[in-house]
Amino acid sequence: MNNYKLWYKVAVVLTAIIVALLVGSLIILAVGGNVISTYWIILSMPFKNFRSICEVLTRMIPLMIIALGICVSSRCGINNIGAEGQMYMGVVASCTVALMCGGMPRLIAIPLCILSAAIAGGLYGFIPGFLKAKLEVSELLSTVMLNYVATQFYLFCIRIPLLDPNEKTGTPMSARLPDSATLHKFVRGTSLHEGIILAIILSIVIYILLFKTSWGYKMRAAGASSRAARYGGINVPKYLIIAMVISGSCAGMAGAVELMGVQGRAMSGITSGYGFSGIVVALFGALHPILVIPAAFCFGILLYSQVNLQILTAVPPNLVQTLQGAIILIIVSVQMVINNPYTEDRFRRKFFSSVKKEAK
Repeated sequence: MNNYKLWYKVAVVLTAIIVALLVGSLIILAVGGNVISTYWIILSMPFKNFRSICEVLTRMIPLMIIALGICVSSRCGINNIGAEGQMYMGVVASCTVALMCGGMPRLIAIPLCILSAAIAGGLYGFIPGFLKAKLEVSELLSTVMLNYVATQFYLFCIRIPLLDPNEKTGTPMSARLPDSATLHKFVRGTSLHEGIILAIILSIVIYILLFKTSWGYKMRAAGASSRAARYGGINVPKYLIIAMVISGSCAGMAGAVELMGVQGRAMSGITSGYGFSGIVVALFGALHPILVIPAAFCFGILLYSQVNLQILTAVPPNLVQTLQGAIILIIVSVQMVINNPYTEDRFRRKFFSSVKKEAK
């Protein structure tokens, strides 16, 4: 049997899934919850009715857009941990443009808002990309620190320049966006909005960019081996910067979509941690633009389950974040095992050497 590598990967992934379920079970037991009922709520409640499915899809949209940007940067060999800050910059830019374009038709206002968010996020992604490419500054450090800068800048904007003068509650937030700058709902009474079209289009565009263009080939080559790419004449620093700009633009657009399709105004906590969850989605989707779609759907289920867990069980909603952390560790471990030739050879010798002997 010549396809033992496929069976090897399937066996490793199935083992990882079982380990993830066991880790989750231990966490649930530690907080005094019921394992079976908790997993049943997580898996069944999102499919209770059409409205629940739409809630999952709504949470899937920003996760998917951010994860697509992470796919680009990671394939190029640079880790973007700054999607949260880039998302904030996209919210600020799109909110500003939306409030200025109140009288414009939707066909002009919406593209302008999304474009402004993409530019703002891209410029914010350019900073760590430039620092990494030209000065060898660790992108892990620079992107994390820039998250703090973006968060404080965003809080300043919603408290002073973007503050709604008619808001009497004392909660800092912008004025409500005009209807011409909001993404409409697909079905009345549900939360699913037009942003899912942008997410699907971006998935196709990123796939074509990475796997069907010379730019994508050079970015992937730089990520696979920067020394070999330089030897082959590829300008690695250039493509590192391009990858971070694209990644930042995706995060900025995710912020615009969340603002225009869900919240309707800029307010504190608008990102809901999507910038960090998007990294997990990209890893879970094997850094592939198409596989990101089901991965984002799975994590949309987890995020929607936070509300159900809080209402229907004694399990704290932070369990979902704990599970995300466990999944990250498991995914990294799985990748290390799959890429280990010694482990693969042991698997082949144990399970497929006897098959070959019988065939002879």
